[in-house]
Amino acid sequence: MKPVKQAKKYAKTFMSVVGVEEMPKALVELGVVDNLMQKSAEFRSLLVNPGFSAEERAKAFQQVAAKAGLSEKVVKFVMHLTEIRVVAALSDVLKIATALYLERMRRAKAVVMTPVEIGKDYEARLKSSLKKLIEREVDIEYVIDPSLLGGVLVKVGSTMYDSSVKGQLRLLKDELIKG
Repeated sequence: MKPVKQAKKYAKTFMSVVGVEEMPKALVELGVVDNLMQKSAEFRSLLVNPGFSAEERAKAFQQVAAKAGLSEKVVKFVMHLTEIRVVAALSDVLKIATALYLERMRRAKAVVMTPVEIGKDYEARLKSSLKKLIEREVDIEYVIDPSLLGGVLVKVGSTMYDSSVKGQLRLLKDELIKG
């Protein structure tokens, strides 16, 4: 397998083949293939194992693609990755392609962890605050994590904003240890 460093190259190729307008749908479809690869060892083996001929692989993948409702462009892209033996890096390609698309659209994805479900008014204030902070439109994914005790933990890209009780206690502990 080729290095994962080239995942960015394949993500850019995917974006140019699909086009910006069709990227949201194509990213979902690519996510379906990636999810299948992660959950089914047989499916992963079909795409990764060189013991299968290109014809066998193509025929089986076409059947899976038809049942999953995958577009022709996504099918061709995945088959190309299998031919050049980099399909094992599909997760990385998907992550980078998503990031490139969001960058292109001047959007960001934030993962917000809370101990309980939050209300619509708080959600609107949080979205507005994040938009001001990062100067982009924000798509928010919520994750409920009861271990936080209170507050929120926000991850935007590689940046973490921690206003959780657990995080504040950790900071306090670190300061007490330093003296």
